This record gives sequence, C-alpha cells and structure tokens, in this order.
Amino acid sequence: MNTRHFFHAALAIALTASACSKSESPPPPPTKPAAGATNSGGSTQVVAAKVDHAAKAKEIFATRCTPCHGAEGKGDGAASASLTPPPRNFHDPAWQSSVDDAYLEKIIKLGGAAVGKSTAMPSNPDLTDPAVISALKDYVRALGKTP
Repeated sequence: MNTRHFFHAALAIALTASACSKSESPPPPPTKPAAGATNSGGSTQVVAAKVDHAAKAKEIFATRCTPCHGAEGKGDGAASASLTPPPRNFHDPAWQSSVDDAYLEKIIKLGGAAVGKSTAMPSNPDLTDPAVISALKDYVRALGKTP
C-alpha cells in the first residue's frame, strides 16, 4: 500500500471513529406548541417531536458531515482536499434530481460502500431512529434548494 492510500485509509478510519462517537448533548429545551396546537389528540407532542428530529439532524450534520461536506454542504469541508473522489456537493441540482429519498437514507445509514460509492463515506450504524435518518435526508434536500 503506497503512502497516499495509507493516508486515505487512516483518514477514513479517523473520520468514521469520530463520526460514530457516542457523545450526546443534552436534549433541547421544550418547545412551545405551534399556533393552534392543543393537547387534545396529542398535536402538541407531534409538533415537538418534529422539531426534535430536525434539530438532531442539524446537530448530526454539523458534527459528522461537515468535516467532508462542509458546513453548507458544498463538498468543501476541511478533510475534502485529501479525498478522491471529492465529497458530494449537495447544492448540485442535477445530482439532487438524480437520487431518490430511499438512496439518501441508505447512504446516510449504511455509508458509501452500500450504494457503490466511496468507502470514505462512513456508515452511521448508531442511527437507529428512522425519523432522524429521514430528517437528515430532508436536511440534505434543503441544502439543494439554497444557492
């Protein structure tokens, strides 16, 4: 194995290890119900749950995805310079329209190798809540709608 491949392998392992850390931040403070939401039928709980999943997705993106994809998802994170192929730019409309939601959720959960892409894209086996995975997919989709 040449030095370049060794470096990429070591970087992938380091990023995977940091991405899979179990450190948890304290839960966000309770949110106020949306206008018109009531406690009857549990609508207040549904609103709060959606906010929690979106907040968790944003936190996960910031800690796990930003090193390679960049804070804005443009594929320009600090680790991107050493990766071949470079990380995906989520702002690319052609790419956004070429992939479906199931693909995005699969690569988020299982990593690049699961979809025939770079093994440098780590899996996230600790993400077991489908709602959080879906919120991460929605976050990536939203990045594609910003300039």
